[in-house]
Amino acid sequence: MSDQNKTPKEPSTGEEKKKMNRRDFLQGAATVPVLGLFGYALYKQQSYEKAQKAALLNSKPVPSGLSDINVALLGVGAQGDVLLNAMLKIPGLKFRAVCDIWTDFNLKKAVNLLGKYKHTVNAYEDYREMLDKEKGLDAVVIATPDFWHAQHTIDCLKAGLHVYCEKEMANTLEGARKMVQARNETGKLLQIGHQRRSHPKYLHCYEKVIQETKMLGRIATISGQWNRAVQPDIGWPEKYAMTTDRLKKFGFQNMHQFRNWRWYKGLGGGPIVDLGSHQIDIYSWFLNAQPRSVMASGGVDYWTDHQWYDNVIALYEYQTQEGVVRASYQTLTTNSSNGYFETFMGDQGTLMTSEEGSRNAVYREGYVPEELWNPWENKRYIKKENGIAQAEPSKSVLDVRSSPKPPKYNLLVDMDQPFHQPHLQNFFDAIRGKAKLNCPGEIGYETAVAVLKFNEAVEAARRLDFKPEDFLV
Repeated sequence: MSDQNKTPKEPSTGEEKKKMNRRDFLQGAATVPVLGLFGYALYKQQSYEKAQKAALLNSKPVPSGLSDINVALLGVGAQGDVLLNAMLKIPGLKFRAVCDIWTDFNLKKAVNLLGKYKHTVNAYEDYREMLDKEKGLDAVVIATPDFWHAQHTIDCLKAGLHVYCEKEMANTLEGARKMVQARNETGKLLQIGHQRRSHPKYLHCYEKVIQETKMLGRIATISGQWNRAVQPDIGWPEKYAMTTDRLKKFGFQNMHQFRNWRWYKGLGGGPIVDLGSHQIDIYSWFLNAQPRSVMASGGVDYWTDHQWYDNVIALYEYQTQEGVVRASYQTLTTNSSNGYFETFMGDQGTLMTSEEGSRNAVYREGYVPEELWNPWENKRYIKKENGIAQAEPSKSVLDVRSSPKPPKYNLLVDMDQPFHQPHLQNFFDAIRGKAKLNCPGEIGYETAVAVLKFNEAVEAARRLDFKPEDFLV
């Protein structure tokens, strides 16, 4: 790459370094049509492309010709309730059955809600009875605790149903692998609930900012987090407590474990799996690569009665044709500072993304001429905030090495739907033969590999390496 394409170094004195001319900058970019200023190389390595072939093949739509889709919901706790409310906004769904082991509370609440929307459903405590009796179902949405995902998904696929399964795909890689194998055997669709894969803002960032315009330049660093304030363990109305026998039948020792299963090993995967997998999935998606290593630190630092780590910090490394990308990630359960977001930092710009609308923007590095970003404004991909195009100088210079505040560009895309609705819509559109799945089983498996190894790295207290074949089912 020519010298014009590199970030100018600081002059040692005021006259020893000439200021870069904009014409020189633009001419330099034009002399390298493949690796130019914006053009960071297409680093879809062939090995990675091969790893994606199965995902593309198995995400193809099913030409069912269905207009109305008969749906069952398996698991209607907190997450199941979120999915249900999103699905009620999607036309053409006919709810036929609901299943949950907490019959006097979760199940009754869901049946009553569906009744208000004119859905007459059968209620079940045991999913096996539901599969045995409900012969007209087309699809099932699974929102049970992680340790049940594999068995529930496999049995539903073998019963002839298309499956939407919440993430984490499974709490073991063996279980996740068997889910994909069952999908292959049955020919049914399997969508994993990494809902950002269908979010209009994330699709816009991937397709326009990352792939088409390459306005970030070479991505070298990623950071992300999901911080939450202190929250007490989840309780329950004592009069609706389930019996010990029923709880043990379905894998729980008591009501506290049932209500707080995410904190128990063997049932959930802790915060990195519960929260971090959403964002680490974005890292790999936007880079078109899988991590080559992970180091992690975490512990039961605050909630001494929990089994999983309550505060965790990790560093992933990715190898691309452009070079190494280092990606940090943290999730805290003791402080909510700055919420949740992902930041992709390139040598020419920075992209901040989040499901939260106020955090989505692109920042142009001050040395990059405004003219180079004008075409993307003209295409309505981005828009300068408040019409400001140039870097804003600091009012008080604290250090000679300080940089001006980079100009901010807002992303011209929005969503006025519940976060999960587009991903569910994508699933049902695929059943109708109108779309490809955005997160088929293979993609969910890759993310499961990345996040489950995170927990191993905490325990090992050292760097753990990935092999390319680790991400193949």
